[in-house]
Amino acid sequence: MPAKPRSIAPTISGPLLAWYDAHARILPWRAAPGEPAPDPYRVWLSEIMLQQTTVATVRPKFALFTRRWPDFAALAAADEHEVMSAWAGLGYYARARNLIACAKMVVAEHGGQFPGSEAALRTLPGIGDYTAAAIASIAFGERAVVIDTNVERVVARLFAIATPLPAGRPAIRAAADTIVPDQRSGDFAQAMMDLGASICTPRNPKCLACPLNQDCAGFASGAPEAFPVKAAKAAKPQRYGTIFWAERGGQVLLVRRPPRGLLGGMRALPTGPWADAAPGLADAPLAADWRLLDATVAHVFTHFRLELALAVAPADRHSNAGEWWPIADIESAGLPTVFAKAAAAIAGPGSGE
Repeated sequence: MPAKPRSIAPTISGPLLAWYDAHARILPWRAAPGEPAPDPYRVWLSEIMLQQTTVATVRPKFALFTRRWPDFAALAAADEHEVMSAWAGLGYYARARNLIACAKMVVAEHGGQFPGSEAALRTLPGIGDYTAAAIASIAFGERAVVIDTNVERVVARLFAIATPLPAGRPAIRAAADTIVPDQRSGDFAQAMMDLGASICTPRNPKCLACPLNQDCAGFASGAPEAFPVKAAKAAKPQRYGTIFWAERGGQVLLVRRPPRGLLGGMRALPTGPWADAAPGLADAPLAADWRLLDATVAHVFTHFRLELALAVAPADRHSNAGEWWPIADIESAGLPTVFAKAAAAIAGPGSGE
């Protein structure tokens, strides 16, 4: 179905903003409805953290980051390993590296002040079309078309866009552009996000409570859950590996992963190759009496699934392969989730995030 004409914009933005004024989520990085925009640094930090990550997961991490690094200058001067460790648990670790690079560029080239236009924001590391639009709209009040997963779903249902994703995204964006108001653009963007998170949910949408149901083609069709139409997902490849737990005097051996690549620069447990078949004890970090446990740890990355065997051994001598970390304080090591899972499986609850 073609997008509805721009003339319906007042019938969308008015009721939606009224609903948002009454039902907006209270979030630490967000201004109250109708209030002046918050600190652009906090908007940017929250938007980067929230990419493919839940609000519940982001809240404590956001509080930690803003306490330790309250502005661009502080983050630009931060130790990269400390930032990466603090990021642990949020996943997609390239975002943390881009966070540091972006802060440094803002300080070096913009005097520590975020540029306010969507076009200028897109020139900064780690800021793509969505994030630039969100920051420009929410932090600077610029009219911008902000489309995250929630907004995509709301718009696809509102206009009953039947082209399967991802091919349907240009039509969704064009339709969204017809309803973004010139005023309160940031509130409108956040209202669409909140509507998708609380009312227009992927399953069992609460259509009778939706302020837009009178204009929603998906609701009128009787099958709003059919939108957006999604193409069938290809199965993710399966890979296998081994995590090594070398223990000595109440400490475990940790290493730094290579600076580039998956989980780059992160502190981690040693691991052998990740391959199409179980590699056993290949590439063990030191010579020891390794024993494979019956348990395994599974983790899903963006492009593949990983199953990891767990190998444990007492280490009877010092090793320069990494650093020895107190097992009782393993939580403070900032291990990525997959390694935190392994630590919990081997050392018990409380040993990982």
